[in-house]
Amino acid sequence: MNHDTLRLAEALIACPSVTPADAGCQAMLAERLAPLGFACETLESGPDDFRVTNLWAKRPGRAINGLAAPTLVFAGHTDVVPTGPLSQWGSDPFVPTHRDGKLYGRGASDMKTSLAAMVVAVEEFLAAQPDPALSIAFLLTSDEEGPANDGTVIVCNALKARGETLDYCIVGEPTSVERTGDMVKNGRRGTMSGKLTVKGIQGHIAYPHLARNPIHSLAPALAELVATEWDRGNDFFPPTSWQVSNIHGGTGASNVIPGEVVVDFNFRFSTESTPEGLQQRVRDTLARHGLREDADYQLAWTLGGRPFLTTPGTLVDAVRAAILDETGITTELSTTGGTSDGRFIAQVCPQVIELGPPNATIHKIDECVAVADIEPLKNIYRRVLENLAA
Repeated sequence: MNHDTLRLAEALIACPSVTPADAGCQAMLAERLAPLGFACETLESGPDDFRVTNLWAKRPGRAINGLAAPTLVFAGHTDVVPTGPLSQWGSDPFVPTHRDGKLYGRGASDMKTSLAAMVVAVEEFLAAQPDPALSIAFLLTSDEEGPANDGTVIVCNALKARGETLDYCIVGEPTSVERTGDMVKNGRRGTMSGKLTVKGIQGHIAYPHLARNPIHSLAPALAELVATEWDRGNDFFPPTSWQVSNIHGGTGASNVIPGEVVVDFNFRFSTESTPEGLQQRVRDTLARHGLREDADYQLAWTLGGRPFLTTPGTLVDAVRAAILDETGITTELSTTGGTSDGRFIAQVCPQVIELGPPNATIHKIDECVAVADIEPLKNIYRRVLENLAA
């Protein structure tokens, strides 16, 4: 067994790269990529107290009949979420530790093992094919687990401004369930949050005629919003969902009618809906229940990302074949789960999929990855390179 991927994963886990810190991860990876012919560029962004490090590294491939070779991008993040209480970990989260056939440490699954597997896969591929008709690139950030304002989106905007063409992208998010390769994400739902503030008139609860309770004003509209079918989804996406995350109202006293109520909610939406259409339907619902914008309520929107979808084609076929050849698994395509930086990359790259190890322990105490899952993941990435370069 080749232990290069395991050793690189351990070295990355040992870097305490809690978002937005990179803690030397990208420099470590660039040091492996530069001797292979990659031009490595660091792009920093964000305020001084939240400085984000991004790496763009590219190796041009051999031209085909005078045309530039297509580009495959390996994308991911070097930052990790906070550890939580150290006393609850079975071992130091930044000291890679082996127990019962598993590698423990923060980022073991999300997603330092994927990054290590990608780099070693490229090393092996180029050793066998030093002049492939395929350009290879890496897009790495330290701001995926944070606000994501100064990470991948900044790099994508820079690439777009340069006229850089990307053809395929594999994001190393942990997508698998039981075994590496049993599920890949060929898209993700969009996410959009709203903050609704309904105004009332504060008053004594014993004299309701002298006040106006905003909770009572909102309640009928809220019930309709909860019961609304926003769309029915499609062959790739489940129906759009609308969920309330927080409701704040009142002074804490039991005898005071509140002067306002604030509701935080979120849409996870499919390609069957648009942000603009969903926003208008919310406003229409509020209007049907007598609530007037500005006069009775204010509504602020935050679009976290639009949905993206890669239908079966060149990249999906290459990934499916690689997984089948390496593991014997017929992989499942899925768009479930949260958002990822794939939403930004999809704006500049037509084919984006996510493929990584099992995700059962991500963001948890004692995050880990089965050692037996590491080498197959590297081999799958290498086989995808071979399939696309064929």
